[in-house]
Amino acid sequence: MQHMIHRPKFTTMADGTDAVLTIHELAGNAGGPTVGISGSIHGNENAGSQIIRALWPHLQGSRITGRILLLPVANPRAFAANKRYTPIDELNLNRQFPGSTSGWYSDHLAAAITREFLEKIDIHIDLHAGTDRPTVDYVYIMNDENLSRAFGSTVLYRPKEGLAGTTYSGTTKSVTVDKRKIPSVVVELGGGIVAQEPDVARGVDGTLNVLRAAGVIDGEVKPPPPQTVVRGIEIVRPRHGGWLETEAPPLGHVIGEGAVLGRVVSPYSFETLEVIRSPVRHGIMILSHLNRNLVEPGDYGYMVGDMDTAES
Repeated sequence: MQHMIHRPKFTTMADGTDAVLTIHELAGNAGGPTVGISGSIHGNENAGSQIIRALWPHLQGSRITGRILLLPVANPRAFAANKRYTPIDELNLNRQFPGSTSGWYSDHLAAAITREFLEKIDIHIDLHAGTDRPTVDYVYIMNDENLSRAFGSTVLYRPKEGLAGTTYSGTTKSVTVDKRKIPSVVVELGGGIVAQEPDVARGVDGTLNVLRAAGVIDGEVKPPPPQTVVRGIEIVRPRHGGWLETEAPPLGHVIGEGAVLGRVVSPYSFETLEVIRSPVRHGIMILSHLNRNLVEPGDYGYMVGDMDTAES
């Protein structure tokens, strides 16, 4: 296996530094597909970067058929600031693809990722998380169900279509993943400023299993556990700010209509400002808070899969 690090420059910043991407290339001795693995497109979702870091020693000891491109930090400025959006222009990088060299900074960054990464891969594994506070656990089924299931999460989500401007679904002129008809596995796993070690370990195991299923590394593909596929997800946002104190069951557990998910409590008066309840008749938890976290009105509170939309 050959290892190379590429740092293509795509613009110059006002402080005189070069804006670059950092891409690791692992090339095997036999021909095969090129798999791209990316993390931290949203800067406060660094669990993906931690998974890639923990994955690295395993890949060094693997026999690779084809190539693997690692983009451990897709949005360096947002990553360093622990912000979802790029601090320079406050834009959501994962709505700017395929990007532009005549737009905002985030457009330049998206164009560089498209040119240097997305256009060079045959399979994409995109690692997301539950931001810096809540934690999450599900996998999208975009266009390759077998690879999505191989990651091993117990809950999967089959959306009606991809969101415009993401790495998966860009504009009509896009050369991003869906336009190129290459398999895409979009993972939502973990969360917190410091990701939980079990989530990182699961992310490594799941990514390795996807690579085995794709024929890129040797080894037996582990069969997935019993899995639930939902077509609908409800995002529940608090109407008040304060401490969010969770009462929801663990991720992957079912929950009934009207069941209490959590309470928003004032850090000042200690009074309960809001009781948050499940909005669906028959739900399954896919995003929650593991700790008492401070939230603003409209933050991510919970995500509940609608089991009434589940596939039989």
